[in-house]
Amino acid sequence: MMALCFLVLFALVFTQHSESRLTQETFKNAFKNSPSNSNVDNDDGTIWAVLVAGSKHYENYRHQADICHSYQILKRGGLSDENIIVFMYDDIAYNQQNPRQGTIINNPDGQDVYQGVPKDYTGENLTANNLLNAILGDKTAITGGTGKVVNSGPNDRIFIYYADHGGPGILSMPNGDDIYAQDFISTLEKKYQMGTYKTMVIYVEACESGSIFDGLLSNGMNIYVTTAANPSESSYATYCPGDSVISSEFQTCLGDLYSVSWMEDSDMRDSRSETLESQYQVVKERTAEGGSVGSHVMQYGDNELSGDPLSLYIGSSSPNSFINNQNNATHHNTISNVDQHEADIVYLKQKVLRAPKGSMERKEAQKKLEATLTHRDQIDSTFQMIGKALFGDDKGHEMIKTVRSAGKPIVDDWDCFKNLVGTYKTHCGQLSTYGKKHMRAFANMCNAGVQQAQLAKLLSQVCVNKFN
Repeated sequence: MMALCFLVLFALVFTQHSESRLTQETFKNAFKNSPSNSNVDNDDGTIWAVLVAGSKHYENYRHQADICHSYQILKRGGLSDENIIVFMYDDIAYNQQNPRQGTIINNPDGQDVYQGVPKDYTGENLTANNLLNAILGDKTAITGGTGKVVNSGPNDRIFIYYADHGGPGILSMPNGDDIYAQDFISTLEKKYQMGTYKTMVIYVEACESGSIFDGLLSNGMNIYVTTAANPSESSYATYCPGDSVISSEFQTCLGDLYSVSWMEDSDMRDSRSETLESQYQVVKERTAEGGSVGSHVMQYGDNELSGDPLSLYIGSSSPNSFINNQNNATHHNTISNVDQHEADIVYLKQKVLRAPKGSMERKEAQKKLEATLTHRDQIDSTFQMIGKALFGDDKGHEMIKTVRSAGKPIVDDWDCFKNLVGTYKTHCGQLSTYGKKHMRAFANMCNAGVQQAQLAKLLSQVCVNKFN
């Protein structure tokens, strides 16, 4: 009889415990799926985001507009500011040339994307050193800024988005050294070895952005990457002045084609049901649809992650009215896109056209435009001279422009690459944004065995007068 009573009592306790456990687990899962807590995924991990606009000056308006727009998407997805790190020069919103003071837009409909964006690393604090150490979570190595870093754990997911100019093997930064592909990959490898993330997704908007990862990013580190361009082509700006859908008040491009493609797609779709792969296909089609004025969106790293829902990286959000979706669908089929290297020329031409005829303003704008075009001719001719001097008249052009086959990094010896770039700066001056399109020349010199002393001797004759 006592044994029977014990069994009944045990059954009652077990039932109550099971019901209590079920209730707790049900509540816990419901809490995780709540949009307001979407930066916590089903592994109890946190989503971290690093957003980088690597340029400055009003003619590069589009890069900061891209980054601000991406921030609004993440906030709508439920991420907290403490988990979003923003690198942005912050010289656009209140720039005297901005027709809408205190506002930044990323598409022709004029929705403001600037409000609320954190100012973690701005102005002189926008450096490669700060960015790489922020990703690593090394607060002691940070100089200036808020000191915010990716203080992630083994169950956390990381989203990195970069928008700016680039070149073969580099991503531009407005202060100090640019980010070399080897240094960026090394940072990712260290982060992986630290075991402080579960998976990572990286979106990169830059010319030749594929060269940052092609032949360099190893599989097996749980990192998935898409880039706006392959290793040897430009990416494209969009929503530029001159298009009928762009407000006449703007003299500069409002966004970048790859960037607005993924963000406007994110605005229109439910991130919980859309995968990385499905977004890649949408962005790939839209970015390339311009034919001769579109780039090839690429994938690198661990493609098995492409089946993950977007919500694991940008938070949980459903379609919203933050952007006028109907207008966007119409716009991107009718606008023209501009090579990143030509976007500043479009801006300078607009300044000339909009200045009063015969005014000092127009004369100054025309002078700046002509100086920029002259500088480009000088840069191009300088590299042609270097190629011919090193490899002969017949092979010089070919050797400077040669693109390695897919799967091979642009250079084998990165120390040589950096040294030759430094040698050029010493004798010929800092490479301009346009000049960085020739970075492949230094890689090819290293691959061909050109020594630093050899190039230094040549440049001392070629670059008698420095230009920058």
